[in-house]
Amino acid sequence: QVQLQESGPGLVKPSQTLSLTCTVSAGSITTTYYYWSWIRQPPGKGLEWMGAIGYDGSTYYSPSLKSRPSISRDTPKSQFTLQLKSVTPEDTAVYYCARAHGWGPQYEYDSWGQGTQVTVSS
Repeated sequence: QVQLQESGPGLVKPSQTLSLTCTVSAGSITTTYYYWSWIRQPPGKGLEWMGAIGYDGSTYYSPSLKSRPSISRDTPKSQFTLQLKSVTPEDTAVYYCARAHGWGPQYEYDSWGQGTQVTVSS
C-alpha cells in the first residue's frame, strides 16, 4: 500500500518561501492517472486544496492562492515538493500531501500523509 510522508521546516518567517517535500513509498508518482496534491488545514478551519502534480508532470493550482504556490517533482526519488512564496501568518496550518485520481477538492483522496505543522511567525 502506498505511503506518503511530509517533511520540511516547522517554522517559517513572514515573507519567506515555505518548502515542503512529500516522499512516496510503495508506489510511483508516475503511475498512470494518479494526481498528487497538497492540502492544508489552518487552525479552526476546514481543508483547503492548494495544488497538484499529475502522473505526467502537469501542474494545477488553486486560484485563491494567487500564483504563490509551485509544485515540482523528483521522479527517481519518488518525491514531490511544494514551494509557497511570500508567506504570512495566515499560511499557518497543518500541511498534507495526498493522492487521488484527479485534482481539486472534489475528488476522493485515498492516501494521505500524516501531516506536518507549519507555523509562520517572526
